Amino acid sequence: MQTSESFRLSAVLSFSGGLQDAYTYNVRDGVFANAQTGNVVLMSQNFMSGDPAGGLRYMLPLLSFALGIFAAERIEHFFKEKNRIHWRQIVILIEAFVLAAVGFMPREYHMIANMLVSFTCAMQVQTFRKVHGFGYASTMCIGNLRSGTESLSQFMRTHEKPALYKALHFFGIILIFAIGAGVGGVLSGWLGIRTIWISVALLLIAGAMMFRESSEGSSRDAKEPKA
Repeated sequence: MQTSESFRLSAVLSFSGGLQDAYTYNVRDGVFANAQTGNVVLMSQNFMSGDPAGGLRYMLPLLSFALGIFAAERIEHFFKEKNRIHWRQIVILIEAFVLAAVGFMPREYHMIANMLVSFTCAMQVQTFRKVHGFGYASTMCIGNLRSGTESLSQFMRTHEKPALYKALHFFGIILIFAIGAGVGGVLSGWLGIRTIWISVALLLIAGAMMFRESSEGSSRDAKEPKA
């Protein structure tokens, strides 16, 4: 199994995802960077009530999220067959660089900061979509909650251990996301706009985990005798 699908890496990314959502909501003017459904509701509400500026406040992060999906897909297309660096590592490095820049942006640039965080969240969602072979999302909970509850119901009906195993994975990811959000909310009161740098550190850890796998794989390939 690839490191990108391991529970350890998924846990790191989910913790970071929860922290980012708490960060943009608590520090960056009450906008959800990850939960775009909430932004769609608030965008529509503001536009319908005659507040176009308020609508744009939620629409721009939504568009940035879509752009992040597009960018990640293009990166995968161009770098998937390259051997020097894995395309997922490229995405992680871009995420870390962008979020590091967000930590320097003063409060007057809340809109741009939220757009950048939404962009990186989308890249992460598009890039890391499986944990132990199960489809999941590292920056939101609704899909994970549905899949986890479905698997739990299947286990209660059939008593098949794989269904319980699957359910525990999803509920574990949700729990870690919640812990990340809680930590992000608390630290936002202490660190302010620089709280996002914790996510940068987590992303670098995730990148190091994948880089280690790549290095070990290369070493094994080099030691294998040629036919």
